[in-house]
Amino acid sequence: QLHVVQSGGGLVQPGGSLRLSCTASGFNLEDYVIGWFRQVPGKEREAFICTSGRGGGTKYHDSVKGRFTISRDTVNNTEYLQMNNLKPEDTAVYTCASAWGTCGRPYNYWGQGAQVTVSS
Repeated sequence: QLHVVQSGGGLVQPGGSLRLSCTASGFNLEDYVIGWFRQVPGKEREAFICTSGRGGGTKYHDSVKGRFTISRDTVNNTEYLQMNNLKPEDTAVYTCASAWGTCGRPYNYWGQGAQVTVSS
């Protein structure tokens, strides 16, 4: 069964860091796109990072450029979202999703979501 599993998240003070992970099961992540979404109550889910498969590169939304970084561990079939210099407005439920190929395709496999709270 193909799916992705998330881990990470939690509570951090402004300026702090957190790392989320998205692990693929049943497929080779190298060939798949991973998209990251976040959603706050009362607002639509926002896509803010997308990494294409096969070395296609990563696209970052302006709101996270320079603070958030994506890396992939091909041995563990996992993509990591490193979030630095977190701000209160980054508070949201973060979800990863995957599909074969490149950014722009509909996502087939969704993680379970992780709460990130940035507060002093």
